[in-house]
Amino acid sequence: MKVKDTDILIVPGYTNSGPDHWQSRWEAKLSTARRVEQAEWSKPVREDWTARVAEAVNEATKPVVLVAHSLGVPTAIQALPLCKKPIAGGFFVAPPDVANPKIKPKHLMTFGPYPRDPLPFPSMVIASRNDPFCDFEIAEDLAGAWGSLFIDAGEAGHLNSESGHGPWPEGSMTFAHFLSRLSANSG
Repeated sequence: MKVKDTDILIVPGYTNSGPDHWQSRWEAKLSTARRVEQAEWSKPVREDWTARVAEAVNEATKPVVLVAHSLGVPTAIQALPLCKKPIAGGFFVAPPDVANPKIKPKHLMTFGPYPRDPLPFPSMVIASRNDPFCDFEIAEDLAGAWGSLFIDAGEAGHLNSESGHGPWPEGSMTFAHFLSRLSANSG
């Protein structure tokens, strides 16, 4: 698929993605990308956040590709039962371990546990070996349960602007490759 053939939904995590974050840069660069806005970025409520993702999916006019980061990943995954339209693909970066009782802030645990059923669309999970919000093995296990292609990002922190991944050219190339492999009649 090409960008013009998709509705790319950017699903940020806790506190949103700032202007230097790769998600914001991609949103500005990709003609069909739009952010799923949340009413409360710093006080996420699972039901509200998942409803907003489902609403965005259901309003889409082209096949949907989800691009989720951090808390955006469980938000997107938990929204799937509410989506009435099929999703063409999911690009999931730095999923947090929402089952970890040490997660901060504590209310992020309400986004777990993750469903472990295989996803009904092609997907990719990219995780770092030193992400402070998720052990690498947990992310790898989730990717396996979902049937996602798993990408080891090495020692890359939380794959956000704070860890030096504002522009993130490797991510952009990986996403372009992922998109090119999606079937035009998906979604």
